[in-house]
Amino acid sequence: MPFIAIIGAGATGGAIAHKTASRNRIGEIRLIDPAESVARGKALDIQQSGALEGFGTRISAAADVAAAAGAAVIVLADQAGTDSEHTGEPGLALLRQLARIERRAPIVFAGASQRELMARAVSELHLEPARLIGSAPLALESALRALAGLMVDASGVEVTLRVVGVPPHAAVVLWEEASVFGQPLTTRLPAHEIAGLSARIPGLWPPGPYVLASAAARVIEAVANGSRRRFSCFVPLAGGVVAAMPVEVGEDGALRVLEPALTRQERTRLENALELKRS
Repeated sequence: MPFIAIIGAGATGGAIAHKTASRNRIGEIRLIDPAESVARGKALDIQQSGALEGFGTRISAAADVAAAAGAAVIVLADQAGTDSEHTGEPGLALLRQLARIERRAPIVFAGASQRELMARAVSELHLEPARLIGSAPLALESALRALAGLMVDASGVEVTLRVVGVPPHAAVVLWEEASVFGQPLTTRLPAHEIAGLSARIPGLWPPGPYVLASAAARVIEAVANGSRRRFSCFVPLAGGVVAAMPVEVGEDGALRVLEPALTRQERTRLENALELKRS
């Protein structure tokens, strides 16, 4: 049976395991961390909560990343004890090891600080770009939707909007195509309030573990089950930059990076953001 492997049993990794299990659409989750006792404890807690929350996902734990072999999706989270996201040279060494163990599975980078690691995975390890997906921009998008919903006296689920670029300082929110109740959001919020929401982005980044976990769980599920839903995710682009773009995901990872519908001003801001990150 296909399973997903979560590398790291820190606060984010544990939250991803719980959130993904609670959605009850993945058969098995393996929580992998050198601190095996921590991973086993969290796995047991999540498994036991299934009786109360109504899910039957199997949760197991392991210390060796070799347990990720054969996974449908590999998720890079954070290490137990430090709650530090897998980044830098240790993160690259981990990816190198995973590349030898599992050559086909898409890799979901759940952390907010893993953009550079994604870029190095392509440039130094020559991993296929389509296998690499960063879910953190979706967490930022959810936070903005919630705030916009409050401002128009609605639930965040009734707001649709998209974030592209490189959060926090080079993020571009596509306000002109955003909507609420099926109507343009710009008809419900004046320009100064929209500008105020954009100004709050640096304070919303990085998202917390539970928001990151919710975003990662949605992407994991879509990849593992072969959905072609569209999400705002970090993806490697031409020129070595990794940025948030609308992407269709499925069993092979990022199936298609979509060109967002941009106003002239939004396009200029996005191009400037990408050029800045290339330099």
